[in-house]
Amino acid sequence: MGRKQKSKQGVPPTLEEVRGAGKKPEMKAEKKRKPAEETAALQPRKKQISQEKKSLFEESESEPENDDVEAASDEFEQADEFSEVEDDDDAAEAQDEFVQDGEDKEESEEDSVFDSDEESRAKPMFSDDSGDEDDLEVANLEAMSRKIDEEAEKEEMEAEEELHTNIHPTAPAILPPTVDGGMVDGQPISAFTQDLSQIQLRIQEINRVLNDFKNLCEPGRSRAEYVDQLLNDISVYYGYSKFLAEKLFELFPVSEAIEFFEANELPRPVTIRTNTLKTQRRELAQALINRGVNLEPIGKWSKVGLQVFESQVPIGATPEYLAGHYMLQAASSFLPVMALAPQPSERILDMSSAPGGKVTYVAALQKNTGVIFANDANKARTKALSANIHRLGVRNAIVCNYDGRKFPNDVLGGFDRVLLDAPCSGTGVIYKDQSVKTNKSERDFDTLSHLQRQLLLSAIDSVNADSKTGGYIVYSTCSITVDEDEAVIQYALKKRPNVKLVSTGLEFGREGFVRYREKRFHPSLKLTRRYYPHVHNIDGFFVAKLKKMSDKIPQTTDGADEAEEEHEDAEEESVNASSENDNLTFNDEADKAIIEENRRKWLKSKGYKVSKKN
Repeated sequence: MGRKQKSKQGVPPTLEEVRGAGKKPEMKAEKKRKPAEETAALQPRKKQISQEKKSLFEESESEPENDDVEAASDEFEQADEFSEVEDDDDAAEAQDEFVQDGEDKEESEEDSVFDSDEESRAKPMFSDDSGDEDDLEVANLEAMSRKIDEEAEKEEMEAEEELHTNIHPTAPAILPPTVDGGMVDGQPISAFTQDLSQIQLRIQEINRVLNDFKNLCEPGRSRAEYVDQLLNDISVYYGYSKFLAEKLFELFPVSEAIEFFEANELPRPVTIRTNTLKTQRRELAQALINRGVNLEPIGKWSKVGLQVFESQVPIGATPEYLAGHYMLQAASSFLPVMALAPQPSERILDMSSAPGGKVTYVAALQKNTGVIFANDANKARTKALSANIHRLGVRNAIVCNYDGRKFPNDVLGGFDRVLLDAPCSGTGVIYKDQSVKTNKSERDFDTLSHLQRQLLLSAIDSVNADSKTGGYIVYSTCSITVDEDEAVIQYALKKRPNVKLVSTGLEFGREGFVRYREKRFHPSLKLTRRYYPHVHNIDGFFVAKLKKMSDKIPQTTDGADEAEEEHEDAEEESVNASSENDNLTFNDEADKAIIEENRRKWLKSKGYKVSKKN
């Protein structure tokens, strides 16, 4: 063994001694570590205390680092057999190094010390016990999970705040203040309504309120005020006249009406119809795909329609189009022909056939048999009609130019089937013609509905009720207003009791109105079909199919009563007009002279020689 060191280390205290007399180890440390205390006297009081603690646990836990020390086999005899340091210089140097190391690693050493007497003290950061490592790992995972949950909750709260920030604070007042002298809060009404972003938000808010009016309405405000404000906003935002916006708005619930107005701003899908007189749909689709056209079948309801999504070539100028293999045609135009269901060898009249999409479809279904009279009242449109008939290879069609109201008396009758796609306001295809939004008035709808009623009566009279395969009339419009659809059919049912409504045979579409506001229609009108752009993604359309039961028009009491009512209404109107003009007086001599002068001018314009006035 080496030389004994001058200040011999004492035996480390036992666990009982530490518990019994907690201050004795500190006194021992003071006696045996005097050189260390003298060196640390120059250091702050805090460092001195930490050195004392380290020296205490250094004696009890650390092993001597000198090469001359031998390790004892027994744990309690280890302190007696410690080797001595070679000389005093080495001991002092070791003590200085201990003090230096204590100053540099003060915090880390304090953290690594564990006192078994203090149960509340934290466990060491690293331990040889695997159980401690597992506990530490579990604690870390729990902390990480808790942190992730807190971050997710914070993000959710921030998103909710952002939502409220983006909508509610910037949302305009749902209803404006009371208008006084054309001013709203000192500003013109136009300044209140022209901010489109604010109008859009107000439309959404009013829609929300009207859907739950009882709970969300402002105190003292009626539903009519909300509806009136909504109509004003729709007129400004979508560009409709107030009259047309209200007429279309009344057809739907509030939410659906806004969807309809929104759908009218978007175009419908591009569709083509396969001409089965020259090709089949599969062959046509393959040929167009090879040319870079992205397409697919329209749906199960059509066996000849294809919807085009994208094309690298002009879809209206391909070799297949020029060869007549297909026709650019809206999907809604398939529906009247499908409802008509023409049979081979029949005589069919298309009263308004230009530009030829429907009449060529009829010819394809007939396989170029029978006879089709393709009529159109507009002579200029018959040029495009003739061109499409020739391009698609139709050989059983006769193009004619007559006013449809002259059938059958002045032209021809006795047809097996008649197709009437009547002239209309075009409220189902507003995306094609935006001018409809502003240029339609109540007078236009009255004029159109009157024309449609006359055409439908002529179509009914042109059909042969004794036809073995036919006797059907299909009435259709590209309008969704009741005045042009159900009201016209109701009028025809009253004027022609020898016809009745039958099923159209179409697989989809909404039923026609039986009740609309104050109007009540025949229950069979539920057999008609309505189509909307926001529901079916096709043009707005109406289709009705009638069956003529007899060529004779029976005289019914209902018809007599109706005629009597019309006569009474006419008399009442004449009475009202005469009462309004009771106070007016006329000069018969002056009127006679004016009438004679106008008659002479009219005869002269016709080329007659008129003698000079005497």
